Amino acid sequence: MTTGGTAALVRRPDGSTRATLLELLFDVVFVAALAQTSTLLADEHSWRRSTAVALMLTAIWWTWSVTTTTTEFYDPQQRPIQLILMVAMVGSVGMAAALPMITRGQATVFALAYVGTHVVRGIVLVSTLYRQRHRAAMARATRFLFWFLVSGVLWIIGVLVDSERLWIWTTAIAIDVLAAAARYPTPWLGRVPLDQYDRTTAHLGERYQQFVILALGDIILIPTLELSRSEFDRLRIAALLCAFAIMLLLWQIYVFRAGELLETAAASAPGRSTRIAPYTHLVLLGGVTITAASVDLVVNRPSGTTPAWWLMLIIGGPLVFVLGRALFTYLLSTRVPWRRVATQLLPLLVLPWAGGWPPVLVTAIVALALAGHVLIPGSGDRETTRGLRPRGPAG
Repeated sequence: MTTGGTAALVRRPDGSTRATLLELLFDVVFVAALAQTSTLLADEHSWRRSTAVALMLTAIWWTWSVTTTTTEFYDPQQRPIQLILMVAMVGSVGMAAALPMITRGQATVFALAYVGTHVVRGIVLVSTLYRQRHRAAMARATRFLFWFLVSGVLWIIGVLVDSERLWIWTTAIAIDVLAAAARYPTPWLGRVPLDQYDRTTAHLGERYQQFVILALGDIILIPTLELSRSEFDRLRIAALLCAFAIMLLLWQIYVFRAGELLETAAASAPGRSTRIAPYTHLVLLGGVTITAASVDLVVNRPSGTTPAWWLMLIIGGPLVFVLGRALFTYLLSTRVPWRRVATQLLPLLVLPWAGGWPPVLVTAIVALALAGHVLIPGSGDRETTRGLRPRGPAG
């Protein structure tokens, strides 16, 4: 039962589901951090450093996802939630600035930005809900705060141990991800009740859609800036056009039947889409980040041979995105669009010879494979451009 004016903070079922302007600004700041990860990935040529970039991407994404879930459950028009969004934006800027992690100082900034964002959010929610006497919502916020304090200890320890930092931080982010999958089991409080996941409105689906679309823009933003600072020639322009085509094709792959799948999942297993969205979209954003890094390299040098690392980025980025989208489909409908996914075999088939080809040609082949994914009809599928749109409030 809600008492003590709790409706001031907890979102009402009949409230507006539109994203606020502050939420949109929040998205832009986080997409800027993602752009930094793709730039850093393009400059790396070792597995260890690339693994570190993947870890940072996961941390940035998890901060966005948990904060967005907060604005789904609580009213983003209220001051405490607006404060949480602003703190998360500051944390995102801190994480983006510290991404190279060359010195202990940068690692300290990253860890404090990540842990501070989650701990401040938890303290603000718990204290506000305690004053409003909303026991159920306060218990939910306490579970989140408890687990971020647990992982936060490891984040801080990782700052102090240079040689084992990557492994310690990997364990810390694994705790965050697995705790969410287990519904934050907490001493004396138990897990988050499943019916709280069933309360998802159209707001959350809209937020995921907006973020993915903004992230896809990084694929064309970085190479456009690169081209503007260099000499215009036909191959660079061709590479930019390939990047634009890949961006549009990934957008089409993302939105294909997404709304229908979520509506079906909502009817058959309420709350499933809410729980799997952070994980499937992490894979999707990984594909976007890798693709943006590859395009940055290709526009900078479209001719000559293609190094093995470049091949992995050029072919791997869209492939990871497609696999993430297939995973999304499978988890919601237990079906996999094999006929469409099979088109991604084309870049893999030419892989043994692609190293001797110019990067722009390899990128064009990847774009061709993505076009086949969009154009080849699946069994019983019908084309649609509806986005990620979950069901309305539960009755």
